[in-house]
Amino acid sequence: MAAIIQYRQLRQSVQQQLQTHKENDVDYAQIPGISVQLDHNGVEYLQVGWTGPQDPFCPQAWSMSRRVCTTLSVCLIALVTTMASAIDSAVISEASAEFGVSEVTESLATGIYLIGFGAGALVASPLSEMIGRYPVYLGALVIFGAWILGAALAPNIGGQLVFRFLAGLCGAAPLTVAGGSISDVWNTLEKTFGFPAFAIPAFGGPTLGPMVGAYIGYSPHISWRWSEWIMLVLDGLTICVIFLTSRETFGPRLLLYKARFFRQETGDQRFKTREEASGDENTATVLKRHFSRPWILLAEPIVICFTFYLTVIYIVLFTFLDGYPTIFGETYGINNGLVNICFLGLFIGILLAVLTVPILYVQTARQLQRDGDDGSGRMLNQESRLFFARCGAPVVPIGLFWMGWTAYPSIPIWSPLAASILIGFGIICIFMSAYMYTIDSYGQYAASALTFIALVRYLVAGGMTVVGIPMYNNLGAHWTLTVLGIISTVAIPIPYALSIWGPSLRKRSKWAINKEM
Repeated sequence: MAAIIQYRQLRQSVQQQLQTHKENDVDYAQIPGISVQLDHNGVEYLQVGWTGPQDPFCPQAWSMSRRVCTTLSVCLIALVTTMASAIDSAVISEASAEFGVSEVTESLATGIYLIGFGAGALVASPLSEMIGRYPVYLGALVIFGAWILGAALAPNIGGQLVFRFLAGLCGAAPLTVAGGSISDVWNTLEKTFGFPAFAIPAFGGPTLGPMVGAYIGYSPHISWRWSEWIMLVLDGLTICVIFLTSRETFGPRLLLYKARFFRQETGDQRFKTREEASGDENTATVLKRHFSRPWILLAEPIVICFTFYLTVIYIVLFTFLDGYPTIFGETYGINNGLVNICFLGLFIGILLAVLTVPILYVQTARQLQRDGDDGSGRMLNQESRLFFARCGAPVVPIGLFWMGWTAYPSIPIWSPLAASILIGFGIICIFMSAYMYTIDSYGQYAASALTFIALVRYLVAGGMTVVGIPMYNNLGAHWTLTVLGIISTVAIPIPYALSIWGPSLRKRSKWAINKEM
């Protein structure tokens, strides 16, 4: 509904501009936001742009309340789609018993969803550039709900896995595009708090999923299938919120509408956006560019580093879905419902990361002011975005070793729970820095870099959910957590190394942005 209103208002604005043009008998080029340029063939055209920095249709010029509303909508999407990835882990025992398969096989319901997430990330970004953010959100969430319904009604394990994979494939689209929406509505400085607002529900979803489903499988009164029914209800509510409140945020798409309205109202085909005049923004070109560039950026050291780091973090996070019954259930003799409630520790740690956001915001504001930034963020010191990771990197292995070697019946359960708070704090800090640093380092190519990072980490995390149960059974909780702690320790130097060598790496890259530019 809000998007329809936005569409009508944009058309009315164009009509008002043209009416003023007729009354004052001025040239089209004198209309605010219109300039005469040469297209790729050297032919003059009327380039359609924003009327100025405060153009009411430019997403970054929207009122604070509208931009906050947009961000909250994106947060809701991220929360629902990521929560669905983990909620099935709470009912593994009951689902495997009904289908007559092992718990390892049933854990594929989570793993295959994550693999679908990775595959879906490949098509989400180009799709949002071709049709806009809003249609991707609405369309993907509707189809996502259909596949979740299929998983809820699946008669056997094969059907459940197929529908879960398809749900993950569609769920990846709104989640992948959500980061772009944050960049659409917040400027460089404002993204310092805008992106963490999105990252917390995006990363908190996998920890909330088991808590929401904690007593579904354990209860004798309802079926384990209610884990899917709950997600279907939440998806329906999210669709209603998006339809009623969300607007298109992708600037080039809004300008495309604006140019189309000018052509329709005047009959003059010279009104075009910069992308239209370039002559290479057809569907095939967009698809080719976005499908090929993630593999080209594979060779970028920054992309390699954060692909490895986020893969490690996702391995830790999603093996917990299999490991908590061992770490807490077998050790302390608590039921499966309480085991899943123990994920609250991770979520508290994720929420605590909010306390670091004002620190970076003040530092970034001072740095931009000191370097004479004109408000565009051109003078941003990209390495400042590594602040979160520098805070969180040492905390993850400390938490893993602490949890691994205090999860004994003789030691109160509060000790490993306290360790999980540290782990939650560390992983969200690394996630925030990885995304913010990549976005600010690669600018317009960030979507391609993030697509590859998402693909690899979800594929590996999907595999680890299946490996997790045998790993905990064979090694035991103590040594499994120790191995994870050692792996995460190896990754600790990454944000510190990039703080030192990041500028030189970006200078040698033809894709990255340098502060001097």
